[in-house]
Amino acid sequence: MPLPRASVEDTGRPLPVLEEPVPSAPLVLEHRVLKALLGAWALAACSAEETAAVEDHLGVCGACADEALRLRGAVGLLQRPESLDLDPGLRTRVLDGCLDRRPPRIPMPEWATPYDAETARLDALLQDFGDSEWHAPVRLRWFDADEATSRRTTVAGVIAHLLSVDGLVAVALGLDDPMGEVPADAPTPAGRTEAYWRASHFPPTRSVRTPWREQSHDLVRTVSFTGGTSGKLEVAYGDFVLPLHDAMLDRAFECWVHAEDIAEAVDYPYEPPSPRHLNRMIDLAARVLPAVLAERRQKGLASPTHGRHLVSAGGPGRTLRLEIEGLGGGEWLIPLDSPAAVGSAEHEVAHVALDGVEFCRLAAGHVPPAEAAAGQLGDREAIRDVLFAAASLSRM
Repeated sequence: MPLPRASVEDTGRPLPVLEEPVPSAPLVLEHRVLKALLGAWALAACSAEETAAVEDHLGVCGACADEALRLRGAVGLLQRPESLDLDPGLRTRVLDGCLDRRPPRIPMPEWATPYDAETARLDALLQDFGDSEWHAPVRLRWFDADEATSRRTTVAGVIAHLLSVDGLVAVALGLDDPMGEVPADAPTPAGRTEAYWRASHFPPTRSVRTPWREQSHDLVRTVSFTGGTSGKLEVAYGDFVLPLHDAMLDRAFECWVHAEDIAEAVDYPYEPPSPRHLNRMIDLAARVLPAVLAERRQKGLASPTHGRHLVSAGGPGRTLRLEIEGLGGGEWLIPLDSPAAVGSAEHEVAHVALDGVEFCRLAAGHVPPAEAAAGQLGDREAIRDVLFAAASLSRM
């Protein structure tokens, strides 16, 4: 191994004299040449000397400066801006690819995957928020007795709302309730939310993100450890009950809707769920619509069922065909006269066509029923009843 080379500074000999670099003379180019170089300059394709010459010229020639500005703008249009948002289906595709190679030791039930995906997407949106974003104003919107209703809160307040209502699922699974002691007058999602807001630091701060995300992980982990057999457990929402597999789908839908509310508040784009998950959300709404129609009819909010329309349990009755186009598309036959009836193409009296995302926003109370961009054919009264029933699915 050669010995280290001695430094010239250690030899006692004089150091070499460094010559100062001679600066190169600036390029002197004619106006027509400089004008011809503007396109290359806009594309950053000029040499350093040419760039310096062009930029010196732009400081004294207004016509060339205007042309250079126009060319730079044109170059910007040639470059497609890439969204920072990932495809909402990417997570599902990556997980499916991984699980095809190595199945999980404890698989997640298929009916829990929309909730897992939507909570992960919302958490990714929240991760870079500063204090100002967490306190950005958000208006929650829904329909109550066919009237548009809203409640003002903040981004942190929305996460507190999700935390408190997801707690209904946690209680059904035997997990801790984030509310602690729940007031007797707060069994509904709205009541729980108002109680949580009153009991916590108000307005809520970014600290609410951690318990919300931990609870979402606990819910997915718990239903996975049960092997999916817990899907038939009932989750009480105060004035109605859902089986656990539908409640998890309902919470996925709510998470997406409020993630859009948050993204709108901070002026950030947010994509709908993957088509497969969106289809399941639409299916849940379609399955619930007959019961909602019957409840609205009892309250006098929907057209009455005449004697000739009465049907036996399990028999066919008047039917509306709900056709969903685009993402999550499909067709559903909605029985109009009784939740116990069966939708039948032979008894179809009306047909409604809606975009999938538009239908979900209608069901979330974000689109008034009278303004839903729907293709309509047949019994106008039945169509109105179904559109207003869809809007009444919304809640705080």
